[in-house]
Amino acid sequence: MLDFVDSIETKIASLGPSKIDSPILSKRKDVSRHFVAENERIMVNITQSYIEECIRNKKSFLSFEVAGPRQKIYFDPSKLKCGVVTCGGLCPGTNDVIRALVMELYHVYGVKNIYGFQYGLEGFISRYGHPLVELTPERVASIHELGGTILGTSRGAQDIGEIVDTLDRLNIGILFMIGGDGTLRAAAKISEEVLHRGLKCSVIAIPKTIDNDIYLVEKSFGFDTAVEKATEAIRAAHTEAIAAYNGIGLVKLMGRYSGFIAAYATLGLREVNFTLIPEVDFDLEGEHGFLEALRKRLKKRRHAVIVVAEGAGQKFFADQDLGTDPSGNPRLGDIGKFLVEKIKEYFVSIKMPITLKYIDPSYIIRSLPANANDHVYCGFLAQNAVHAGMRGKTAMLVSCRHNVYVHVPIKAAVIKRKIINPNSTLWFSVLETTGQPRLKN
Repeated sequence: MLDFVDSIETKIASLGPSKIDSPILSKRKDVSRHFVAENERIMVNITQSYIEECIRNKKSFLSFEVAGPRQKIYFDPSKLKCGVVTCGGLCPGTNDVIRALVMELYHVYGVKNIYGFQYGLEGFISRYGHPLVELTPERVASIHELGGTILGTSRGAQDIGEIVDTLDRLNIGILFMIGGDGTLRAAAKISEEVLHRGLKCSVIAIPKTIDNDIYLVEKSFGFDTAVEKATEAIRAAHTEAIAAYNGIGLVKLMGRYSGFIAAYATLGLREVNFTLIPEVDFDLEGEHGFLEALRKRLKKRRHAVIVVAEGAGQKFFADQDLGTDPSGNPRLGDIGKFLVEKIKEYFVSIKMPITLKYIDPSYIIRSLPANANDHVYCGFLAQNAVHAGMRGKTAMLVSCRHNVYVHVPIKAAVIKRKIINPNSTLWFSVLETTGQPRLKN
């Protein structure tokens, strides 16, 4: 649910009028029914209460532009050069997106000049010495079978002026940026600088975050794979827990600010007894604290499985100066190891024997190839990103809203971070599944 629907700008910027017939017209006689008109929209919010509010207050319905191929395009494919860059942490499906971008550009639109910038935004800066990679169908044919990214990645800001200098010097017409929140913010700044200089370069983002925390994006690619593999770690923790008297299996999953992986993995296996996420505060000690609830669980069932998102319980590290990472994000305290120590200390203090197994599959999960669902999803995202870029649209990302692919202005997506609402059906379902009490004194 959007809490400031009237303040979001959903209009998509464009480099100019489109006057060139899409080459798709010459490939299929029946293709005209698949073209999307510029005025096709999908409502952002389809709840009855929102609709009634708009009617009552005579407000326009907030809507997004529908993605898809246009009959007229802006760029001449025979003269166009495109660039692709991947930034931030690894995520299943990144190579799928690269492959689908290249295949769509080359085979559908006839674009022959496609280049990859290596190691994130460093690839635009000459002093790093990272050469361009020519991306051809032959080069990317099998990369979807691999985890990671064939272009490499990096974190941290680079000079926007130097990046745009490189785009100008290489005459790049469309830049496809694959990355998370930091990458989206960089894409917005690059778009602004391109506009300021009067250059004809489209900047199209494909949102990438394994945490699924980008606002106005219902699901990010790689998330489905992450949940699937996280359930395997939970299954192992459950097996370890039930095999020991007072056995405890503790699994730490990704989720710096949003606990979507932890929540969905909990629901995916339904063997979890405690799910701890950044959005819901909890106490360790006291009558209603986590440790006492864990003791009661062991007393009753003799085993317990705990899933904790990496960003949960950061209040316990408030007195520590952990600094920031290369992207400027605050470094997190290791909640997994912290809980291991506190659990052991507590049960020693009450003279109750336990067997605790700790599993952190984070780096395994994020480096895996995508599963079948993410293969499909990545393909749709990339294809629609190409359609948007060829039309000359810019400063936007491709998203999915109510099962319809849409164009979202980057500035709207970075207004805030998507998090789990503790009053939502999702979190209520987690509480029902785990049976955990409110862990607050």
